[in-house]
Amino acid sequence: MYRFLFSSKWLGYLLLAAIFASACVFLGRWQMDRRAETLAEINRVVTNYSATPLSFDQARGEFSALDPAREWTQVELKGTYDIDGQRIVRNRPLNGQPGYEVVVPFKLESGETVVIDRGWLPIGNRNPGSPDSIPAPPAGQVTAVVRLKHGEPRLDRGAPDGQLASIDLPAYAEQLGYPVLTGAYGQLASESPAPAESPLSFPKPATEEGTHLSYSLQWFAFGVLMFVGFGYAARQQARNAAIDAEEESESADASLDSGSAVHSAAAAARRRPPVTRKRKHPTSEEEEDALLDAQGY
Repeated sequence: MYRFLFSSKWLGYLLLAAIFASACVFLGRWQMDRRAETLAEINRVVTNYSATPLSFDQARGEFSALDPAREWTQVELKGTYDIDGQRIVRNRPLNGQPGYEVVVPFKLESGETVVIDRGWLPIGNRNPGSPDSIPAPPAGQVTAVVRLKHGEPRLDRGAPDGQLASIDLPAYAEQLGYPVLTGAYGQLASESPAPAESPLSFPKPATEEGTHLSYSLQWFAFGVLMFVGFGYAARQQARNAAIDAEEESESADASLDSGSAVHSAAAAARRRPPVTRKRKHPTSEEEEDALLDAQGY
C-alpha cells in the first residue's frame, strides 16, 4: 500500500521535511542557548548587584581580568577623579533615547588608576554632536561605589576629540598616556561627597527571562509537525490509491458480466430454428391456378 514512498517524488518530499526539521532544531537550540545566557546574566544581577561592596584590595584582580561570574559586583574605591582625562562615549541610547555616557579616570590611593562610567547624558540642543553640558565630578578625595563591567571591543569608526566610539579600555589608556587597569571598568552606583549635578544614573538591568523558551518550543514543534504533515499526506495518498483500485476492480467486474450476457444471447440465437417468412400477397401464377381450380379443370 505504501510502496509509493520509495518513489523519487516521495523521497524528495521526505528529504525536504528532514531539512526543514533540522533547521527547526537548530533554531530551537539557538533559542535555548540564548535563554541560558539570559538566565546566567539574571543570576549575576540577582547575586551581585545589591551585594555588600568589596574593597579594592579584594577586587584588584577583577580590574585586571574580570571573571564573568563577578560582573555587577559592587566595589568601594577611594581616590580622586582626573577631570582632564574625562571623555564622553558616543551613541549610547537609554530607554529609547539617544545620548552619551561620561567616563573619567579614577586615581586610587594605591597609585593605580581605573575607569569609572559616571552615567548618561542626553544629546544636546545647542551643540550638535555633543551634550549641552557635562556635570563635573566631585573634586578632591572621593569615595565611589561602582559595579564591575567588562570593557567593550574596539569599533572601526573614529570619534571627535574628547569622545570615544566605545568603552575600549586599552585604546582609552593610550589616549591618557599613563597606566590604567584595563580588565574592567566601574559603572557608578554612588559617590561621596555627592556633586550638585551629575549624569543620569543607570537603571537596574532587567531580570525577566523573556520569550526564548517559548520560541524554542515553537521551533521544535514546527519540526515535529513537518513529519506529521508528511505522514498525513502519505496516508491520504494510500487511501486514494486504495479507492482507485477498488473502483477499477468494480468496473472490470461489470465489464466481465456484460460480456458474458452478450455471449449467452449469441449462443441462444444460434440454437433457435430458422423462421420461414410468409408472403403477404399471392403471385400471378397462384391466382391463375386458383381460378382454374374453381372452374373444375
